[in-house]
Amino acid sequence: MAWPNIFQRGTLFSRFSHHHVVVFLLTFFSYSLLHASRKTFSNVKVSISKQWTPSAFNKSIRLPVEIWSSNHLFPSAEEATLFLGTLDTIFLFSYAVGLFISGIVGDRLNLRWVLSFGMCSSALVVFVFGPVTEWLHFYNKGLYCCLWIGNGLLQSTGWPCVVAVMGNWFGKAGRGVVFGLWSACASVGNILGACLASSVLQYGYEYAFLVTAAVQFAGGIIIFFGLLVSPEEIGIPGIEAEENFEEDSHRPLINGAENEDEYEPNYSIQEGSTTTQVKAISFYQACCLPGVIPYSLAYACLKLVNYSFFFWLPFYLSNNFGWKEAEADKLSIWYDVGGIIGGTLQGFVSDVLQKRAPVLALSLLLAVGSLVGYSRSPNDKSINALLMAVTGFFIGGPSNMISSAISADLGHQELIQGSSEALATVTGIVDGTGSIGAAVGQYLVSLIQDNLGWMWVFYFFILMTSCTILFISPLIVREIRHLMQRRQAHSLSE
Repeated sequence: MAWPNIFQRGTLFSRFSHHHVVVFLLTFFSYSLLHASRKTFSNVKVSISKQWTPSAFNKSIRLPVEIWSSNHLFPSAEEATLFLGTLDTIFLFSYAVGLFISGIVGDRLNLRWVLSFGMCSSALVVFVFGPVTEWLHFYNKGLYCCLWIGNGLLQSTGWPCVVAVMGNWFGKAGRGVVFGLWSACASVGNILGACLASSVLQYGYEYAFLVTAAVQFAGGIIIFFGLLVSPEEIGIPGIEAEENFEEDSHRPLINGAENEDEYEPNYSIQEGSTTTQVKAISFYQACCLPGVIPYSLAYACLKLVNYSFFFWLPFYLSNNFGWKEAEADKLSIWYDVGGIIGGTLQGFVSDVLQKRAPVLALSLLLAVGSLVGYSRSPNDKSINALLMAVTGFFIGGPSNMISSAISADLGHQELIQGSSEALATVTGIVDGTGSIGAAVGQYLVSLIQDNLGWMWVFYFFILMTSCTILFISPLIVREIRHLMQRRQAHSLSE
């Protein structure tokens, strides 16, 4: 049975050394800091909009536009808000493109260098975007666009690198629950960014950027000197060496086949079986690995829904129920709470089954029902928070699994003999495709809401969730069939 496979010899926790704990915490908080800076931008949009328009200082008299144009960007708050939304789209698209590039770079350079460079450089860009331009009273739309494109590219170094490092340290046994808990780093970063920004926002929006940039820069320095990329750096056997001693039932969790012969790719990653050091595979070869394309397309649909809740949930609560903005911001945290719990529990169940796709399928089917229920939530904060947490459990949980544990599984397949030289590239492909979907989704959500209303937005979410199931349906069928065959074999053996 599957239970002993996970808990035998204390595989889940007792085999973790203090190095594992340090790696877990460093990667967790490094990505939390990157997400905190993104959240800061969302939290100070109102203050930025006021600063970029004449209404920030002139409320009693009307001055000619020419006088304001030298220091201010827009004649009205509406135009400023529209430009801020454009910056969101620019960031997401550049972030998506950067993920594809960062994954390839991460597999060819030291992951610690790439992650540290991305964190420190992104912090400098944020510092220029907020404090420097405000202190110099230099407001320029072209400059802001260029800075935010650069910020998206630099921030994209984060996720492929931290997933690759975690994949190097934590093997398949227990990976689902460990990565499920670890993937809460994004939600923790959102909360951290909100707290840091609100603590200094009274002094000016530029100080919110200053604080988060300073903390992020310091985190990048700590990563450079303190992060161990793999166990081999300190002479500890890697996870591949440990997994070579596992039983045959410990095949990759994304592979439902009975044997390797079911996969016959038309390429060879290694020149020969005698090669001891696997070179970084190409982008095309990574795309050809079993499961990469289906999960990438599925994640594009699912991340669209997940990020739409991230960007639009507070606005929806204020717009639809008339609740105060501060109350809506606090209430929206319950979606993240549901996602954290969902990712951890669903990862644990997938570890027990040694299969991910069936767990995802069940969660996403229930997500459709939760979306229907949440769209009809009454004007009651307690009921809304409960339905929101349930929705986050069934949507945020699978999203966390695909972006972390499943990406690690995909990068450690038998076809490449568990080489970490594919992990960052595969993670970049999956998350990059997902980010493209998220970027497109933000425009579509605003378009649907303006023309058809919020109910049609939820119908759109249901459609995207259904498409997520559709893209991974071949994997679901294959893994369920394998579970049934394994159960029959176990019954016969008894």
